[in-house]
Formats: sequence, C-alpha cells, structure tokens
Amino acid sequence: MEASRIGRRIRAFRKLKRIQQIEMAKQINVSVTVLGRIERGEKIPEQTTLVKIAEVLQIDIEELIGE
Repeated sequence: MEASRIGRRIRAFRKLKRIQQIEMAKQINVSVTVLGRIERGEKIPEQTTLVKIAEVLQIDIEELIGE
C-alpha cells in the first residue's frame, strides 16, 4: 500500500464529494492534522480508518485504495 497514492485518492474523492477536511476528520474521529498527513502521504492510515473514510465518502474500500 503506497501512502502517497492512497492519500491523493482520499483527497480527490473528498473534494469530489465536497466534504471539508475538518468535517471529514470529525466523522472518522481523527484530527485535521492527521487527516492532512494521510492526504499528503506522510502517514499510512490504519485499516479501521480506511474503512471509516470509505464509508464517509460512500465508496468501496477497493475503489479507495485503487484495487
């Protein structure tokens, strides 16, 4: 799992769905700082966080990670 690729996909889907970073961070129960680090590819999200992100974005986790 490549952190930068997943981060770019998370950010792209979030923007496509017009969800603010602060709103998404609250919904997945992480700080805005952590979400920003994930989106920039500086941090690999845990599996449970990826599941929450996919739920918020209303997409399959496979679509999110690009498989």
